[in-house]
Amino acid sequence: MVVAAAILPELATQLVVPVAAAVGIAFAVLQWVLVSKVKVAPEPRGEGGSAAGGGAGAGAKDGASEYLIEEEEGLNDHNVVLKCAEIQTAISEGATSFLFTEYKYAGGFMTVFAVLIFVFLGSIEGFSTKSQPCHYSVGKTCKPALANAAFSTIAFVLGAVTSLVSGFLGMKIATYANARTTLEARKGVGKAFIVAFRSGAVMGFLLAASGLFVLYVAINLFGLYYGDDWEGLFEAITGYGLGGSSMALFGRVGGGIYTKAADVGADLVGKVERNIPEDDPRNPAVIADNVGDNVGDIAGMGSDLFGSYAESSCAALVVASISSFGINREFTPMMYPLLISSVGIIACLITTLFATDFFEVKEVDQIEPALKKQLIISTAVMTVGIALVSWLGLPYTFTIFNFGAQKTVHSWQLFLCVAVGLWAGLVIGFITEYYTSNAYSPVQDVADSCRTGAATNVIFGLALGYKSVIIPIFAIAFSIFLSFSLAAMYGVAVAALGMLSTIATGLAIDAYGPISDNAGGIAEMAGMSHRIRERTDALDAAGNTTAAIGKGFAIGSAALVSLALFGAFVSRAGITTVDVLTPNVFIGLLVGAMLPYWFSAMTMKSVGSAALKMVEEVRRQFNTIPGLMEGTAKPDYATCVKISTDASIKEMIPPGALVMLTPLIVGTFFGVETLSGVLAGALVSGVQIAISASNTGGAWDNAKKYIEAGASEHAKSLGPKGSDCHKAAVIGDTIGDPLKDTSGPSLNILIKLMAVESLVFAPFFATYGGILFKYL
Repeated sequence: MVVAAAILPELATQLVVPVAAAVGIAFAVLQWVLVSKVKVAPEPRGEGGSAAGGGAGAGAKDGASEYLIEEEEGLNDHNVVLKCAEIQTAISEGATSFLFTEYKYAGGFMTVFAVLIFVFLGSIEGFSTKSQPCHYSVGKTCKPALANAAFSTIAFVLGAVTSLVSGFLGMKIATYANARTTLEARKGVGKAFIVAFRSGAVMGFLLAASGLFVLYVAINLFGLYYGDDWEGLFEAITGYGLGGSSMALFGRVGGGIYTKAADVGADLVGKVERNIPEDDPRNPAVIADNVGDNVGDIAGMGSDLFGSYAESSCAALVVASISSFGINREFTPMMYPLLISSVGIIACLITTLFATDFFEVKEVDQIEPALKKQLIISTAVMTVGIALVSWLGLPYTFTIFNFGAQKTVHSWQLFLCVAVGLWAGLVIGFITEYYTSNAYSPVQDVADSCRTGAATNVIFGLALGYKSVIIPIFAIAFSIFLSFSLAAMYGVAVAALGMLSTIATGLAIDAYGPISDNAGGIAEMAGMSHRIRERTDALDAAGNTTAAIGKGFAIGSAALVSLALFGAFVSRAGITTVDVLTPNVFIGLLVGAMLPYWFSAMTMKSVGSAALKMVEEVRRQFNTIPGLMEGTAKPDYATCVKISTDASIKEMIPPGALVMLTPLIVGTFFGVETLSGVLAGALVSGVQIAISASNTGGAWDNAKKYIEAGASEHAKSLGPKGSDCHKAAVIGDTIGDPLKDTSGPSLNILIKLMAVESLVFAPFFATYGGILFKYL
């Protein structure tokens, strides 16, 4: 079939992608420079206004008057500034220390798994250096299996290192910005919002741009060896997604266990038993709790979304390489997934300016709408961007590989695939917000249920989580049906990429939450006024909801990504149909559906065990350190930090091993049919549990904050802090912590990581897999 060429020439494509990545990195650096103008050091009297206000535009632009500044601590209160700097340093050092320890273990795993990839894939042709017949292009020869093994290993290491660096840089940016957000809160909520949001944008753009740039460079460098063998080239590139997600698993699980062990210990003893405020400096677990926000919610989340981006790109590239794009060596259409990501960076840059420059947050009730507008604006701008890329970057008619056949597709159909993924992400985001924000009735009902104690709170929270699954699943199902109908598995892959195309904005909003949370903790520990804490609490409450929205995006995209990877795996393994009526497939389906429960049990138990040690240590300090409750003695923060670190490092290994070893064991011993059943079962089961766990935990957290804020007559009737109703809400929040920040977010990594690992090892499984069934 003769197809027309794309309008955009190859040279232009070779320029657009790196330029977009460079623009993203430059914009991230600019935001960092603006944030750094807020000084975490005492200024000489009379100069504080210009120094502290530089990060967000000096003066009283947001309506904060000099009278208000002087009325509170004052910009020249040296003790407050020094205290903030001291706390910031303690949090940053704790987070850095933990991540270095975690990365030592992750680095050891990376080395071992890289060797496994090379040995397994190299052994397919007996480590031969001779060219082999191509798997898809009949009659042609491709590069040897040994070369694919070597380049898959290199791609794996590249993805793993990029994921680790992304997480680490995100953590450093967040710990750099937290105290600056606190100090700006003295001048008004608008100033603090801009610092927190700019800091989130640094992480978002840095991660999106670096992920795109490394993938682009890897494709071009690998291409120097592979030449016209695009089938082998893009099969090797899938190692990039595997590396990204495997490191994300350790980041999410290890960081999640760390942060929730500290959080549960701090809340149960501090709030429930001792009746002291959140982030009170007398609480021995308070530094560990704030460190946890950065290693779990920032570093773990950054690695997670980077993994999703890498895998969706790899899934699309693999399918494209065996479609007309790859067969006819059409570079621009082949790079369509990277062009989408490039335009996404520009669309997110325009969107960010709406929050930081075009419109200004002046009041507390403007914070959440400003963040929601980011989602809407980025989606609208990106829709136009996708239309442009589809028009310029694709021929009008082409063919897409569809399980052994070539399906004729038009460029407008591919536009619809990407757009449906993009808009489905927005739907999932807003449904998540409805079920987790205390502005709506579901969370208010959960808060009201606290009148009769913790038990009814737990029942209402669980019911809310289960109910919140319904519409997101319909949105995902519709996306899959439409995109597969239009463009087979390639359509599903680019729909996932569409959902992730606004990753820079999504990450900025997501990272904003933990930064604001830390800012509130620093304000409390530094002894700043109640009004400052109210402002940081308002920032944090909006951040809680946006974090839940971010998790919704991550889970939704993971479902689409893993299905696309599943399709690529089935094609590469030579499976024509996955028949659930055959026993080999059905037993895999049952086992796969069980895996998310086994994984969740491991992570929940790990948090529980670590929290138990933390509670005992916090109680011990309160009981044995004289003057601790009176505030005349300092707690031993370091011991609590060590408990969280040791527990998370020890406990992250079994869940990680479960996820990484399952595809290898099933594929080798039971074969590709059983493995296809395992992947399908884990996908169907894992998505439901992940959404309900994340939303249940988010709802319990915001129900507690609803009671604490007392912003309405209904909320006031449930409070104040320390009441039986509030204590019941704290218990619900404590139960929800590991659900929303450990098990739930980690499950989306489970479903996509098993799928991408199966795809990378598919040639080995197809050749040697099913040892047990061969002899039965």
